[in-house]
Parts: sequence; C-alpha cells; structure tokens
Amino acid sequence: MITSKRVPWSTSIAQRAIQKPGGLGLLQKRCFRAANRSRVHAASRSSPRARAAGLLLSLTVGGGILYASGYPRTLHADVIPAPAEVKFEEPRRKASSREENRDLISSQHLQVKKSWENPGVYAWGSNSGKLIYDSEEPNIKLPRRLPFFDGKLLRDLKLDRNFGAAITENGDLLQWGTGYSTLSLEPTPTLRGKDLIKLAISRDRIIALSSGGEVYSIPASQADQTEGYKPSENSWIPFWKGRSRISYRKLSPSNLAWGEKISDISSGLEHCLLLTSKGRVFSAASGTENFPTKGQLGVPGLTWTTRPEGAYDQPHEITTLRGFEIVKIAAGDYHSLVVDDQGRVFAFGDNSLGQLGFDYNPEAPTVDAPSLLAIDKLYKGSNMVPRVTDVAAGGVNSFFTVDATRVAGQGEEDPRGVGRITADTWSCGQGIFGGLGNGRWTHVQGTPTKIKALSGLFEYDEIKNAVVPIRLAHLSVGSTHMSAVMSNISHVGANDRSSENDTNWGADVLWWGGNEFYQLGTGKRNNVSNPIYIAPLDVEADKEKGRREEHRFQITPRKKIRFNGRNVSIEQRIECGRGVTAVYSGI
Repeated sequence: MITSKRVPWSTSIAQRAIQKPGGLGLLQKRCFRAANRSRVHAASRSSPRARAAGLLLSLTVGGGILYASGYPRTLHADVIPAPAEVKFEEPRRKASSREENRDLISSQHLQVKKSWENPGVYAWGSNSGKLIYDSEEPNIKLPRRLPFFDGKLLRDLKLDRNFGAAITENGDLLQWGTGYSTLSLEPTPTLRGKDLIKLAISRDRIIALSSGGEVYSIPASQADQTEGYKPSENSWIPFWKGRSRISYRKLSPSNLAWGEKISDISSGLEHCLLLTSKGRVFSAASGTENFPTKGQLGVPGLTWTTRPEGAYDQPHEITTLRGFEIVKIAAGDYHSLVVDDQGRVFAFGDNSLGQLGFDYNPEAPTVDAPSLLAIDKLYKGSNMVPRVTDVAAGGVNSFFTVDATRVAGQGEEDPRGVGRITADTWSCGQGIFGGLGNGRWTHVQGTPTKIKALSGLFEYDEIKNAVVPIRLAHLSVGSTHMSAVMSNISHVGANDRSSENDTNWGADVLWWGGNEFYQLGTGKRNNVSNPIYIAPLDVEADKEKGRREEHRFQITPRKKIRFNGRNVSIEQRIECGRGVTAVYSGI
C-alpha cells in the first residue's frame, strides 16, 4: 500500500483555482502538473524525510507560479450563483383614445397622420448650395425639415446641387439656393400668374409647364433674370401690355394642331423634350450656353451650324416618331427615351455607358435618331410577352418598367398561369456607383439588367380576392441615386367609426445608388447597389411613443383630407436631384 500518492488538501485547492475560468495559463498549468508528478514519483521510492523534502519543493515551485500570476488570493469553496432575476416586459402604456392606440401600435399609422397634420418638405444630401440649411455644413446626413415650407402644399419641386425650384399651391414659381442668389437664401417668388403645374431643370435654366400648355424657360440665376430681355405681357388693364418682372423665354412649337397642347416635359442638362396631347414629341435646347451635340434632340444632322433660322432654343418636331402615339417621355443628362401606346421604347442620344439600352460601340458612341429597343429579347424563351409601361432617366442611367404577360407556349398541353402579369423593372447605363440596382458595380451596362428586388413581386388583394402584381408607382432618378415608390396595397381609410386596431399605412419606398453626399438618407456615406429601406423621416415621433426597434419609411398615397378648413387632395412625393433628395407634400 502506497500512501505517499495522497495529494494534500491545500494542493487540491490550488489545482481547482488553476482550473477555474480566469485562472493560470496553459504554461503555468503544465509547470504545476510536472512538479506534482515529480513529487509523487520521488515519494513512491524515497524515505519519509526525502518525501517531505520533495513535497516542500513542489509546494514552493507551485506557490511561486501562483504568486507570479497574482496569487495568493482568498481561497474559498465554490459559491453557488444566485438565481437570475426574472424581468417581465412592462405593459404598453394604455391609450386614452382610439387614435392614440393606433399611434402606439403602428409606426406607419403615425407617419401617415404626421404627413396630414404637418405637411411640408424634408431634404437631405449636399448643402453646398444652401438648399437645405443656412449653415457651413457641407452635407445633411439625415432628413431635415425645411421651416419655410411648413404647412405649405406644392404642385412640384426640383433640386440641383446649387439651386432649387418649386411651384406653390396657386401656381407661382419659387427659387432659392446660392445658384439663384447668394444674398437671399429663402425661397423667393419669381414667375407669377402663369398657373404652372410641372417643372424640369437643366444645367442653368428651369423649364416650366402651365395648365394651358405653355412652356417657359427661366434662368436659374437671379442676375440673369434681372439683366436679360423681359418679354411683354398682358396686363390686368384691358388692351394694355407691360413688361415682365423677370426675363424668360417661351418654347412654342410652330405647327400644333387645333386643340393640341403640350401635356408633359422632361429635361437633361442641355436639352428638353415636349410631349403634346396628340402624342407628338418636340425637342429643344434647354441651356443658356451649350447647344446639344450628342444626338439627344433626336433630329439627325441638327447642330449649332445647321439649325434653322430663329431662336436657338426653338422646338423641333422629331419627325421619325410620326405615326407612333407617344405616351411617356424621359430625359437623362445627354440622352432621351420615349414610349408609345403599344409599349415600345425608342432611345436616342449619348450611349457612351450603354444608357440607351444598346451595347456600346466606340465607333458610334451617340445615336441621333430614335431607335427601337428590343425589349422582347429580354424575355426570349420564357413564354412572356413584355410591354413597357413607363420609363425614367437621369444622369447616365435609364429604367424601364415592364408588364410581362404569360402566354401559352408551343406544344404546351396544360399551360398554367396563362394571362398572369409579372411586373419587372430593368436598368442600364453606369453602375459604378450602384445605380443599376442589381447588386453589381458594373462600369458600363448596355443590355438592360433586371432589378430583382423590384421585379416579380405579388401580394394578395382582399378586395379583388386575387393575387396581384406589385408595380412601381413612381421612379425618381437623380444624377447618381434613385428612389422607387411601390404600388403595394395601402390603406388610409381608418376613421372614428372603425376599430381601434384599424391603422393606416402607406406605400413602400426603396433607395439605391451613389451616396457621396448622404443623399440616400441612411446616415452613412457608402454607395448602395441593392434597393434598401430607410428610417422614418421623423424618428423622434417614434421615440416619443416608446419605440426602440427600427421602422421603415413609408410614403403617404393620395387622399382627400380636411386641411386649414378646406378639403384638399394631397400625397407625399419624392424628388431625387443632383446629390440631394427631398420629400414634399404635393397637391
């Protein structure tokens, strides 16, 4: 019987201390164990005096290691941990009214409510032109409310980095920003009494459309408005004409038919497109200094030297489109897109980055005549018949929304889903900033690529009792960033007679593309190549209701409400400009 292998009680305590979390390291453990093994081996064959000496040596070595690593510490038996305290979630604050209960249970309901009670303008992105805030901040990272527009409804709003333009509820033009004037940064009324309904902006001019079909070209600079030629206008005094307060030009096609008028406008940096109520398209120079040179006017051979007599910015009919009833127009920086009533797309202008939807040809980087884009090839072999429903353009990018209808294929005995429509969105042009929205950073994209996040979406419609496609309601395209408003089912009918859990909700909004100036509204600066959601415009309102989780911004669809003692039909709209973004209450 060998009794010398018994480990003293004090040694077992030290070993347990080493094995505890936060005890000695691996090297210290090995040293302790080696010393212990030597002591036990020696004790098995030595005299009692030798065994005692070995035990003393072992304890000395082990104690030195323990002391070097912070010991001695108070040695005690393991303490049984106290049971964790169970905390129950605090009950939600009890609402005092039906409407307050809706605010508490739904962030979307609160967003809709705020947009009706406090209409106005939120903006973010580049502040180099003092469009958003009169401060030295170069960029505004998150949506900020513009005090001047509090309680105001607008017909339209457009933003460049250095100047902004808006149409008031009564049809007057407002302008602001350092590109307009460095002396007064508040929005200033300029062109009045024309009943304007829509705006487009070029590099240095504003194109405005009136309800009567008149098109006005106004300088963006206050100095040019003051010094330029002021046309004569009819006065409120019968048979009396006076001079306009500011300088402007009228873009009037010379051969409009009886009852035909301009119904839509779109502008690039140097050109603009005019669509008539008869489906005809005219193009004109929209800048002050540079005449279009990249074929974006759609008139082959038209240059500064070959232009006809008359004003340099006179409208020219795009005669190659005669016979096609055009229903949609869109202009990028130097390219143009049009869609006819049969869902066919014609493109012309600059194609240096594939923005026309054709593969780039270095020998012919521009196309000066409308050319048919073969959308059918995108659905080859899929038993789907595509029809383009809308186009959008901005910077060097183009976008197409398509309704693709399922048809019976050749030899199909039991085709399923025939007649079902799938809504898709396609893009082309430059993707180096993420503007294609397809998750890639492609420099040149000639063949249109599908934006999967916005394509092939469906939802159940309880009213129609059927599954319906989710289309795009509106696509706003800036110079490098984009925003898509979805046409998903929304609800804005909650009232005093409906359930306390009957909440309003709006339409989904997604953002992607360049973010150099924080124009995407994420609060970060990284570019985004896949469509994403952003936080609500008024995050503080959510916090006031005790919400800590993140919610997404939803835009309020059109609704007739009671505002300032009158009935008005309003909606929220999005404007993506050149490095800056705005959301406004539109009438």
